[in-house]
Amino acid sequence: MFERVTVLVAVNDGKQPAGTTAARAGKIRALLPAGWDNVAVAAWHGLTVDYCRRNGCGVIIRGVRNSTDYLREYELAAMNEALGVTTLLLPARPELVTMSSTAVRALRPEG
Repeated sequence: MFERVTVLVAVNDGKQPAGTTAARAGKIRALLPAGWDNVAVAAWHGLTVDYCRRNGCGVIIRGVRNSTDYLREYELAAMNEALGVTTLLLPARPELVTMSSTAVRALRPEG
């Protein structure tokens, strides 16, 4: 679908992430299989659309788990489109619709 993909780890001031943005990006980078040379991981503090415009990314891909996610993401997509960046919304696989960062943190051994 795309020749190159950037996984963007951005700051959301409304959330309490586990670790710094750079550390989270490093963890994702370490999980990428060898040979995935067309996938980059970047850390960013600011609007995602600003990162895209500065780095030539024409499309933002966002996953949606449910109707609440969809409505929120649809509004953001409309704003991004007005700023010149398209958003592609992809539904989560059925087995992942209940997954959230809160659930993942609760399942970690360190809590």
